[in-house]
Amino acid sequence: MDKFTGKVWVLGDDIDTDIIIPTEYLALKTVDDMKKYAFSPLRPELAAQIGDGDIIVAGKNFGCGSSREQAPEIIKHLNVRCVIAKSFARIFFRNSINNGLLLIENSEIPDAVKEGDTIDVIMNDKIVFNGREYPIQPLPDNLMEILNAGGLVKAMQKRNGII
Repeated sequence: MDKFTGKVWVLGDDIDTDIIIPTEYLALKTVDDMKKYAFSPLRPELAAQIGDGDIIVAGKNFGCGSSREQAPEIIKHLNVRCVIAKSFARIFFRNSINNGLLLIENSEIPDAVKEGDTIDVIMNDKIVFNGREYPIQPLPDNLMEILNAGGLVKAMQKRNGII
C-alpha cells in the first residue's frame, strides 16, 4: 500500500490550462524552463514556493481549456505528488495519467483543507486529514501500471521489455 504525506496548496474552481502554463511560455525550449511560470496568471510566486512532494488541492473542473500536454508535465516537473480536485477536465485527466501525474477526485477535501495543511494519502483507499478519513475511488490496474511506471511511454517500454 503506497502512502505519502504532503503540504497542501489550495486553488479554486476552473483552473484552466492557460493558468497552469500560459501560452506565451510554451515557446521556451524545455518543460524545466517553463515550470517557473506555472500558475503565474493566478499567483506568480506559486511555482517557486511549491516543494517536492507537495499536493495541489482544487475545486471543480481542474485542467479545463486546451488539451496542451505541457500542463500536467509542468505540474509533474514541479515535483507535485498529486492533484486532488472535486473534478477534472477529461482530456487533462488522461494527459496527466499518460505523463505519470496522479490525480485524485474527491468532493470533500477541497472544502476541508486550507493552504499549508498537511494531508496523508493512502493510494486507492483514502485521504486522512485531522483524524478524518475521506474515501477515494480506486484507479483501475491499467492506470496504476502507467502511473507506477512514470507515464504511458515508460509503461509500454517496460511492458515490451525495452527498459
